Amino acid sequence: TAKQLGLHIGDAQANPDGIHRSLLAGLLSQIGLKDSAKKDYVGARQTRFVIFPGSAVAKKQPAAVMSAELVETSRLFARMNAAIDPVWAEAIAGDLVKRTYSEPHWERKQGASVAFERVTLYGVPIVVKRRVQFSRIDPQYARELFIRHALVDGDVTDETLRARLYDFDRANKRLRAELSQLEERTRRRDILFDDEAIFDFYHRRIPPEVASIRDFEGWWRTARTATPDLLTMTAENLVDDETPDLDHDAFPSTWQQRDQSLDLSYRFEPGTEDDGVTVSVPLPLLAGLTPDGFDWQVPGLREELVTSLIRSLPKSIRRHVVPATDWARTLLAEAGQPEGSLTAFLAREITTRTYTPVTAADFDLDRVAAHLRVTFAVMDDRGTRVASGKTLSALQASLKPIARASVARVTEKATAQPERDPLERVGIISWDFDELDRSRDTRHGANTIRAYPALIDERTSVSIRLMSTPEDQAATHRLGVRRLLLLAIPSPTGYVQEHLTTQEKLVLAQSPYRTNAALFEDCMIACIDAVIGDGQLFTRAGFETARDAVSATIVDSLFQAVALVSRITAKAREADKAIRSATSLALIAPLGDARSQLDALVFDGFVSSTGLERLRRIPAYLDGIIHRIAKLLENPARDRVWMGEVQLAQGRYVTAGGTLPLDPAGQARIIRARWMLEELRLSLFAQHIATIEPVSLQRITKLLAD
Repeated sequence: TAKQLGLHIGDAQANPDGIHRSLLAGLLSQIGLKDSAKKDYVGARQTRFVIFPGSAVAKKQPAAVMSAELVETSRLFARMNAAIDPVWAEAIAGDLVKRTYSEPHWERKQGASVAFERVTLYGVPIVVKRRVQFSRIDPQYARELFIRHALVDGDVTDETLRARLYDFDRANKRLRAELSQLEERTRRRDILFDDEAIFDFYHRRIPPEVASIRDFEGWWRTARTATPDLLTMTAENLVDDETPDLDHDAFPSTWQQRDQSLDLSYRFEPGTEDDGVTVSVPLPLLAGLTPDGFDWQVPGLREELVTSLIRSLPKSIRRHVVPATDWARTLLAEAGQPEGSLTAFLAREITTRTYTPVTAADFDLDRVAAHLRVTFAVMDDRGTRVASGKTLSALQASLKPIARASVARVTEKATAQPERDPLERVGIISWDFDELDRSRDTRHGANTIRAYPALIDERTSVSIRLMSTPEDQAATHRLGVRRLLLLAIPSPTGYVQEHLTTQEKLVLAQSPYRTNAALFEDCMIACIDAVIGDGQLFTRAGFETARDAVSATIVDSLFQAVALVSRITAKAREADKAIRSATSLALIAPLGDARSQLDALVFDGFVSSTGLERLRRIPAYLDGIIHRIAKLLENPARDRVWMGEVQLAQGRYVTAGGTLPLDPAGQARIIRARWMLEELRLSLFAQHIATIEPVSLQRITKLLAD
């Protein structure tokens, strides 16, 4: 019969899902979803029931069931049940289902707007959260999401952005970046139109049916052949017609210092570390920069800076220079090209115009807005910020080792050749090269890095290293030349020791040096320093001349130096004894001052630190201490007044960068000021000892201020 009717005999095994789907068509209101919390099922119109215990699926408790009948006894029981997939009901129910949509949003990977669909049948959620294309539901809103996210925000995949179809987008982003810099540099937020203007630009040009990346690319492939610039913005689309053009002279993109060109960046973000102008300093260039000019700021912010500086003055001065804005404009009109310190210039001009004494120290930089002071950002070779700050000298000090290493690395890399030895060497015990370069220039991008080769004292040998500044070169090279001379000449130490008197040997044994060997080596160093001066020898001939000169005089010089040290040691012990013998509590302050003076004059290493020329003056200073202690009880009040004057001068010396004991590598004015302090003490506490030059608190202050 089946064959006659054209029917095919199926498999003997039944298809349960097919049967259940067929039954579901008549039982759409009899489905339920399991509520695990309450251990029952939620059915149509929020009906709650449980599976009858005798049902075949009672033990399995499936997630969704279809029931042939619901019988209410003690509870509402579902009888004759079958497990189903609730999604089956969606296709069968047709218009009986209700669909709702939520969370429309842009999907970057899909390049389209999507939403979540919820499908219910008689209140039973048969689809909870299905992702669907939002353009099928609300084409207008989907188009808006596409324009805002894909075109305005650029929230698309990298593959999309790289396509040639999006040349207009890259051009528009460049234009927006350029115009945003106008806001950053001029510190205004009312120049560049907001994102709404960009949305309107695309909204007016893109057809209504375009709502996704796929739609857009299909339309734009055709449209751009006829109107290639349709989606390319101009400045008129993004800024007001009355907006002034950026003055590149007022807000330059680079800062020029001598032959170095440094990139400038601008940020208008009050409260952030780099708010204002930031100078990008490549690490190899850091040590070679000077603070000159940076305190003047870029021309576009200079008037605001000067106004702020004027307002930071003490009230007694500030009342003569109001209104500050007008004064700033007037003073800058006379400035011309920046030269010297800005605060020094302002102090000089205000003093001249108002007849009110003003100094650079009167300006309170802490009251100046942070964005008006340049930020220095030190960058390594990979473009990573190493450190940043407002004070260039502080950055140079903290990064000195890695800055020097960076200069050496760049120079070595640029000059490396297979047939040449490396510039930096170690283990040198003799001058085995013809000449050491005074400097070595290397191109690094648009700038020139200058390295300064120097000999470095390694105690048992010397090495050649590339320094980052001529000052570092001069200081270290002198020590390296001195060490090489010590290695090059026979030491007369043994001979001199053998010819010392017994008294000299006893006195020298009480010196502040750890050992006699250390004392004699320090005396040798002082003798060599007296011959080589600044020690800036860079040729073999110059070194050999110095070696011969040292060899010819070293024995006599060492005898004289040791004899002088013996005398100084004896005087120092006498001064120490005088200080210890004074036991009055009322004299604690002057005795402490005298002790500090003695410790700064005679210490381990004082011979070479002082130098032979100044060493001859040390006995006079020690006599001054002894005389002061002897006269202390006669007039302690007078001593207290003189000590106040000395301590004031000493405080200014320390503020200027001086140290006690003296750093022999310090600046010449600092070294001279240090010994003027000792002469000042003689002029006050031991007036019977003549000073070697006129000295006073005012002279020391003037020297330190120069």
